[in-house]
Amino acid sequence: MLNPRIVFMGTPDFAVASLDALVTAGFNIVGVVTAPDKPAGRGMKMNESAVKKYAVAHDLLLLQPEKLKDPEFFASLKHLQADIQVVVAFRMLPEIIWNMPPMGTINVHGSLLPDYRGAAPINRAVMNGETMTGVTTFKLKHEIDTGDILLQATMPIGENETATEVHDRMKIIGANLLVQTIKELVDGTIKEQPQVLSTHPKHAPKLFTKDCEIDWNNSVDSIHNQIRGLSVFPGAITKLDGKILKIYHSEKETTAPKGSPGEVVSDGKNYLKFTCTDGYILVKHLQLEGKKSMQVQDFLRGYRIAD
Repeated sequence: MLNPRIVFMGTPDFAVASLDALVTAGFNIVGVVTAPDKPAGRGMKMNESAVKKYAVAHDLLLLQPEKLKDPEFFASLKHLQADIQVVVAFRMLPEIIWNMPPMGTINVHGSLLPDYRGAAPINRAVMNGETMTGVTTFKLKHEIDTGDILLQATMPIGENETATEVHDRMKIIGANLLVQTIKELVDGTIKEQPQVLSTHPKHAPKLFTKDCEIDWNNSVDSIHNQIRGLSVFPGAITKLDGKILKIYHSEKETTAPKGSPGEVVSDGKNYLKFTCTDGYILVKHLQLEGKKSMQVQDFLRGYRIAD
């Protein structure tokens, strides 16, 4: 099979890189499945997914099912006669869908499986202070993120790198790995490997508000990693003068603290930092409730820290 029929499923920008890589490589994309348009913003204007915008721009057949178990969607998908389905940052598929193509359904996952199975692998890896991560292509099966591994690629995480920065590098690495995976599947040279869990597996569950709340009793390293891992979305949060403050970028200051955890220290012009148990978090980029995000010097020019 020189050019298999491929159906691509994805929604956000992360998925667009993989779709574009397949198109650029000349693969036969017979259909694209993405989320329905949703109202967003103050005007509640209908918002199209990044994958939809790409598909429309490249004249690709588009499906936007409200429900994946809809018989009409199933019939439309079956009519496309895909040899392979590719899933990148999409919803959980019912077995009747992922089990449809004869060559299987391939997922691109943002971690080195079996570590960091779950919805937020990039965020969780950065929050945990990992220095290495990677991308895995694998075949879907019933339990989420448990299918046989096809290929993997590793990448480092910088000491001050944010989840967004890792995401932007990873989507390109993942896209290239996907192209290589399909080529080797077609050639018959790929060797599927079952996942083997370690004694203490690392998980990547969905992020909740509690994950975003900074506890200033934690160490400087832990808080700095939390801020990096949640930047720029959903953002690490604390309080400043009774208002919610999101911190997007920080630096560590490991001098012995003089105040209590959570105490604010600022010269009113150049720096703003929070006291931790073993040092300070120096805030570089922030957003106060009701304000735009900005660099700390710009923020301090228009804001007086309460005594």
